[in-house]
Amino acid sequence: MALAGGGLEGAVYEIGALRALDESLEGVDFNSLDVYVGVSAGSFLAANLVNQLTTAQMCRAIVSLEPGEHPFHSGIFLTPARDELLRSAAAVPRLLLQALQKYVNNPADRTLIDSMTRLGRALPVGVFDNENIRAYLAKIYSLKDRTDDFRTLPSRLVVVAVDLDSGVPRRLGDPGSDHIPISTAVQASTALPGIYPPVEIEGRHYVDGVLSKTLHASVALDDGTDLVLCVNPIVPVDTLRAVEQGAMKRGQLINRGLPSVLSQTFRTMIHSRLTVGLASYDGRFGDADVVLVEPRRDDYRMFFNNIFSWASRRDVCEHAYRATLRDLRARRDELGPILARHGIRLRDEILDDRGRDLWTHVGLAHDGRKLVLPPKPSTTDRLDKLLDRLDSALDA
Repeated sequence: MALAGGGLEGAVYEIGALRALDESLEGVDFNSLDVYVGVSAGSFLAANLVNQLTTAQMCRAIVSLEPGEHPFHSGIFLTPARDELLRSAAAVPRLLLQALQKYVNNPADRTLIDSMTRLGRALPVGVFDNENIRAYLAKIYSLKDRTDDFRTLPSRLVVVAVDLDSGVPRRLGDPGSDHIPISTAVQASTALPGIYPPVEIEGRHYVDGVLSKTLHASVALDDGTDLVLCVNPIVPVDTLRAVEQGAMKRGQLINRGLPSVLSQTFRTMIHSRLTVGLASYDGRFGDADVVLVEPRRDDYRMFFNNIFSWASRRDVCEHAYRATLRDLRARRDELGPILARHGIRLRDEILDDRGRDLWTHVGLAHDGRKLVLPPKPSTTDRLDKLLDRLDSALDA
């Protein structure tokens, strides 16, 4: 199993897709595969799977606030990096003084604007604190028969992060790097620059593994794996039919502002690299099969979503589940023979159940129209309402 990155929204998509695969593939135990490779958000999910958290448990964790389900709540991923922000603010007076001194000492060689670029060093390297991610994983991996130690896992796990100062990827979990706690490895692999600060490991600083490759499926193929199941949530959006479907008022991303432009740029670069990487596997690993699951480019609900609200997370997970079942159904003739070579059967009874409900089959109550959830704690409820109000204000 090779799982790519994609931020919080990508992780929720992958959970829904994994659940669809889990239900649809007979002959696969998603908690007992030979090799798991995770990059960025994918490392979070790969580490969960190898630590015996089922796809059903991860689905429930998105929407349930019961402690036994290890709920994914906003505080884990979106706590401001207070120390980093304070450090940046404290550096401004010193950097401003240095910039003015350089301008005064070299007025002929420097403009005031040139000198002020020094203030860029005061920008925080991350706005959210990823220590909560490490602490959350360390806690749930200490429960029951789980482990935070690569060396005691029942299967091989590789978490990819990139050395910031050299640009070289490091395969945490490989011999020589398997003494690093899994929770720390995942923290490093998910440290997307600008969002989370780099993570220090043994005197080196590491950032999101997606900066090197999107999937790193070759890690499993190098081990002699004959079938790799890949899930990638990052695809560029195609807006040609977005207006017709009501996803956009105007068919140009530039009208949605900088976040959408940056998102599309990032998605296009990452997906292009993925396509090139997968094409190279044919020559290097001709006897192996690689099955890729990802959203369609016209899947606008995956692109235009507010993942910070509880309702959106539920919707994205359910949408990914249904979309993956639909994709498997459409590719049945292609995938059936490939999977059969490895003793795996596509379960037609699942694929042909057009009204199949995700939540009922992971053990959550459903009243026939919507998911029935327990009441939210007051603090979470206030935060959820605040984020919804902020989203509405930004739209306005």
